[in-house]
Amino acid sequence: MSLSLYDASIPTFLHSLRALKAILEKAVAHAEARKFDPNVFLSMRLYPDMLPFARQIQIASDSAKGAAARLSGTEPPKFEDNETTMADLIARVSKTIDYLDGFKPEQFEGDDNRTISIKTPRVSLNFTAVNFVRHWALANFFFHMTTAYALLRHGGVEIGKQDFLGPVPQV
Repeated sequence: MSLSLYDASIPTFLHSLRALKAILEKAVAHAEARKFDPNVFLSMRLYPDMLPFARQIQIASDSAKGAAARLSGTEPPKFEDNETTMADLIARVSKTIDYLDGFKPEQFEGDDNRTISIKTPRVSLNFTAVNFVRHWALANFFFHMTTAYALLRHGGVEIGKQDFLGPVPQV
């Protein structure tokens, strides 16, 4: 059985973004139950030289929508990176889910060995489409999602592995 680029990416991004949205909602409920402003989470960092929580969510969103666009040969929507509240971040994740929900498997068909180019602030990278999914798109997305999860967990939000994994499809 072969796995298409669509099947290797979009369902995983969607599933995990839905779990991320639920985690963000739990963080808001946690703060409200304890009578503090949930927006204090936005500036949390694991270490001073790491990006803050809000940026982790923005990059997770950008990673998923950017991967979908690159793999389908389309332009991703531009999000302004101007979220200043937890509600804004939840809305951003919802917009990313809506965007990814619009893709069809046939949009990803074609040469799995075509070149996907990425420019980061530090380096330019070129991958085959398959290696882009396997070794960059999913890894980068999960790095930022995991960091966001860790920040909320460190901030006292009562979340665990099942929250991170979301409802896992069963046979």
